[in-house]
Amino acid sequence: MENKYFNEALSNFARDMANGGAVRHLADLGYTAAQIVREVDYPVTAEQVGKILWQYYLQQGIILLEQPQAKPVIEKVSYVREHGKYGSVHFRRKVEQVENSKREYYPCDFGKKRYQNEALFLKELEILQERDREYILGLPWPLQRVYHAADERMRRIHRSLQQMEEVL
Repeated sequence: MENKYFNEALSNFARDMANGGAVRHLADLGYTAAQIVREVDYPVTAEQVGKILWQYYLQQGIILLEQPQAKPVIEKVSYVREHGKYGSVHFRRKVEQVENSKREYYPCDFGKKRYQNEALFLKELEILQERDREYILGLPWPLQRVYHAADERMRRIHRSLQQMEEVL
């Protein structure tokens, strides 16, 4: 049993070392999980990329698990390259408290909607551009309401879904 957890942790570490930086960089460029899978050299599944993206978005404050008013300060995590006494290179985790009050967020219930009726959920997403649909389907949305930063992509998604609801 202990070996299972160790092997899983080791596998996650190796995957993060091989792909983590590339995945986060491509996420910053606006790539979806499916696009990232096609771009990286190391074999990785869309589900694994989705988990890496989800953690990254939580760390960056792009996605919040609580209402934005309840959490005006977020922790921004970065890694700083340092050189040891004898020239060895290591990375130190750096956590900064960042004000988050200027960001606008949209509530997202994608996890609940998908769980309740996946066929209807997928039908609703058909109105979206293919890249936006890939973005939504590539993340492991929890079964609760989360809040996504109102970036260009989420504004477009929100606007399209609102228009569809108005038509119905």
